[in-house]
Amino acid sequence: MSGLTHFDAKGDAHMVDVSEKAVTARVATAEGWVKMAPETFDIITEGRAKKGDVIGVARLAGIMGAKKTPELIPLCHPLPVTKVSVEITPDAALPGLRIEATVKTTGQTGVEMEALTAVSTAALTVYDMAKAVDKAMQIGGIRVILKDGGKSGRYEAT
Repeated sequence: MSGLTHFDAKGDAHMVDVSEKAVTARVATAEGWVKMAPETFDIITEGRAKKGDVIGVARLAGIMGAKKTPELIPLCHPLPVTKVSVEITPDAALPGLRIEATVKTTGQTGVEMEALTAVSTAALTVYDMAKAVDKAMQIGGIRVILKDGGKSGRYEAT
């Protein structure tokens, strides 16, 4: 298990001790998408979904998801999240919605998991709100595209 910080010498899972790490400003951005039928795309972007404003509700769900991350991911530290932004952009070429979430904190560990959870929660909310008309929607492309702060420095996806 060498190199995996969530395992001890015996291979047992444990929460990483971050008490000796410096408190620094940290940010992470993640992205993903929900691909759907063109008809579903039209229903969502024209505001005709029976459950309401799909994009608005998914944005709020993403923000809530980021704040609830340590309740969902067993070894994730609870962090004082200072900012969460979730942008959901219609993309007719997909067709579907592109989701990007940015999370900030000042703390001893990063917020990559919060950004990934925000994107995932927003995408799942889109699926939930539109599944009555399109059960074949696909969720994908979820990844960290930016991480900055802390000892490991800056990471940007290529």
